Amino acid sequence: MEDKTPIISFSKADIVNGEATVIYGLDLDVYAGDFVYIVGKVGTGKTSIIKTMIAENPLTNGEGRVCGYELNGIRDKDIPYLRRKMGVVFQDFQLLMDRTVEENLLFVLRATGWKSEDEMSRRITYVLEAVGMERKAHKMPHQLSGGEQQRIAIARSLLNDPAVIIADEPTGNLDNETADGIMKLLTGINKEKGTAIVMVTHNRQIFETYPGRIMVCKDESCTELCEDNFDLEQTV
Repeated sequence: MEDKTPIISFSKADIVNGEATVIYGLDLDVYAGDFVYIVGKVGTGKTSIIKTMIAENPLTNGEGRVCGYELNGIRDKDIPYLRRKMGVVFQDFQLLMDRTVEENLLFVLRATGWKSEDEMSRRITYVLEAVGMERKAHKMPHQLSGGEQQRIAIARSLLNDPAVIIADEPTGNLDNETADGIMKLLTGINKEKGTAIVMVTHNRQIFETYPGRIMVCKDESCTELCEDNFDLEQTV
């Protein structure tokens, strides 16, 4: 029987940025295989939702559950374990510039409890092959293009076989052709592995080309787009 428990679930959740509430009453369920865009103009709370999902921002009003962890009052010591269950991809790649691609990935595996050198080596080979970067293991990040660095960041997000990848403007620093390659990679992971994707973007062309569910942030709310509740032209 198929498990229909959501990977991410918010109910009447208030999303904060610092001390200010930026979104009131968020309702959102994300299931395995979903591809969910969070869109909206600058300052409407898109990234604050992402930060709440990874327990960087606190959730004090409403309910939130991510990868089996209740966000309300989550203990500091549990946050690293929550984050191990998801993959996170940032706009600016956030690679360690003083070590090779392989060493970047080893660092994450060791930090998340892997011990066997053979198993770590096999996992690194697997994720690099998954993103088409198997020949770049011994390169330094500065030797890679922006698109290649983002592919490595996506490989890093796959290391612990996450149920969901959370991507905050992953194509924001890339040209259109490179961004298209990254989107093909993410949608392929989504379709082939059933990995849920939650992606913040301001690029309308992306979510028109690669369809998914669309959550629109506007006027201190975030609501799923349907034909009768939002004019996307006025929102993005």
